[in-house]
Amino acid sequence: MMLSRASKYAILSTLYLAEHSSEERKISVKEIAEKIDVPHPFLAKLFQQLVRGKIISSTKGPNGGFYLNKKNSNKNVCDIIENIDGLNRLNDCFLGLHECDGANPCPVHFIVEPFKNNILGKFRDKTIVEFAKEISDSGRILTLKDISPKITKKP
Repeated sequence: MMLSRASKYAILSTLYLAEHSSEERKISVKEIAEKIDVPHPFLAKLFQQLVRGKIISSTKGPNGGFYLNKKNSNKNVCDIIENIDGLNRLNDCFLGLHECDGANPCPVHFIVEPFKNNILGKFRDKTIVEFAKEISDSGRILTLKDISPKITKKP
C-alpha cells in the first residue's frame, strides 16, 4: 500500500484544517502550504478536488478560505485517499504486481496484508477531527519541515 504524494499532502493539509480552522476562521492555501511545507500551486489544485469531493469546504471573498464544516468533520482519512487516488490505490500490491490477492499472492502478500488491514481500519475508524485531536493531544505537529533526511557533506 503506497500513497501518492498528492494523498499524503491532502491528508496532512486536511488534518491541519481540522486542527486550526473553523467556520469562523477560514485558512488560505498559502498559509497552509507555508505551515506544512508543501508546494502552494500543487496544494491549491488538491484543495479544488477536496472541495468538489466535499472533504473540505471553502468560501470566496475577503474573509474566504478553507475550513471543515460539520459534515466534512465526519469524513475519515480513507475518504481523503479515495477522493485523491481512488481506493484501488489502497489495495495495490506492495510489490507493485498487477494481480495480487489471497488466491494469487505475491511473495510478501501474507506479511503485508495484516498491516495494511490494520492501517485501513484505523483510517476508517476515526473521523478527521478525532485524528487531528489525537495528533494535537500527543504534541505531534503537522508539517513536513525538517522531516526529509538531511544531506550532509563530508569534510
